Amino acid sequence: MAEIIIALGSNLGDRQKHMSNARAFLKTLSTGPFIPSSLYETEPVGPAKYDFLNAVVRMDSGLSPMDLLARLKAFEEIEGRAQDAPKWSARLLDLDIIAYGDLQIQSGRLRLPHPEYHKRLFVLEPLVEVYPDWIDPRLNIAVGEMIKAAPKIEVSKTSIFW
Repeated sequence: MAEIIIALGSNLGDRQKHMSNARAFLKTLSTGPFIPSSLYETEPVGPAKYDFLNAVVRMDSGLSPMDLLARLKAFEEIEGRAQDAPKWSARLLDLDIIAYGDLQIQSGRLRLPHPEYHKRLFVLEPLVEVYPDWIDPRLNIAVGEMIKAAPKIEVSKTSIFW
């Protein structure tokens, strides 16, 4: 069983519904403590045109990293996401494994810890809420320090229940 950090985002359709559905789905995969962050409203990065709802979930699972990835991608499709959508495009739902315990994986389909998350305030702000003392096993940097170094974008904690 490994402690896992998953980032969630949605900027199309009923964003709150997609995020709530994803939270419920992730809870079914959890085999231990399940700690979701608040929802955050964030400006898009790259060419996406609509604001996102973002969150992070800290959970345990007995699934292997590749099995977990397959389950996440299958759920994205169930929610209506096209898997061939361009990078940084608008999306109904995006689920990314940020970290899987202390594993460091560099395969074609899965890279852990996620290679770009430390530059994304829309991941870091919810992450520090659920795991304030987390240290990246690859970079050996605490999440609070990553927040200070990340490119600045608008990230606002919401009061939306999900």
